[in-house]
Amino acid sequence: DFGFAPPEGMSDADLARAKTELFRAAIAGAGVARADEGGRPSEHALAIEPQSPGLAERIWWGSGTRETAVWVGQQGMHLMSSTLLLEDTSVSFDELQAEQIALFRQAWAEAGHPRTPRVSVSRSVIPITSDLDRQLFGHDSGKDQVGYLDGGIARFGRTYTGEPDVIAAELAQDVAVAAADTLLLTVPNQLGVDYNARLLETIARDVAPAIGWSPASSDAATPGAGAAET
Repeated sequence: DFGFAPPEGMSDADLARAKTELFRAAIAGAGVARADEGGRPSEHALAIEPQSPGLAERIWWGSGTRETAVWVGQQGMHLMSSTLLLEDTSVSFDELQAEQIALFRQAWAEAGHPRTPRVSVSRSVIPITSDLDRQLFGHDSGKDQVGYLDGGIARFGRTYTGEPDVIAAELAQDVAVAAADTLLLTVPNQLGVDYNARLLETIARDVAPAIGWSPASSDAATPGAGAAET
């Protein structure tokens, strides 16, 4: 919670949304801080400087449920959906995530936002091309997992592990990857730069072209992740 505790009667989600509303007002130019005028607070709130034109249209929100995805669409923020969903309907992870994406886009359209909504999804992709890869990741089940998190049922997306051509064929059947604009690849960064550079090179060379991806940098990319436009 980064040191913030919601007041009585407010949930963590409520607090996060309230802080987000304040942040979005600030980057849009609203006054957010009172100046000190001779020891007295000013009547006028100061805006943050410098302003970044268009920043308000480039904000992404990480959503873990279909309900929050609808809220994100209504707010006009872009959607990030990871390898974890904080709900389960007994369908596969990619099907549930694809439903989340569809609800987001529907909410965006109904809200009348003039811009084009963007969606990113994350996947763990580990090509097996060496004995070390096989030793570290060759025993992965390749299946979704369901468990309890924060007091509720959650569904964790599978890890795509195997020969590059097998991974490419399986990812081509992932309906959420097909529905998204950007794919973020999570990598085992604890294994170091050299290992992950080789892993990403294998994906870019042997997996991405097989299913029509164009590896690209993205403003949705985060440290520790690779990005590909779908």
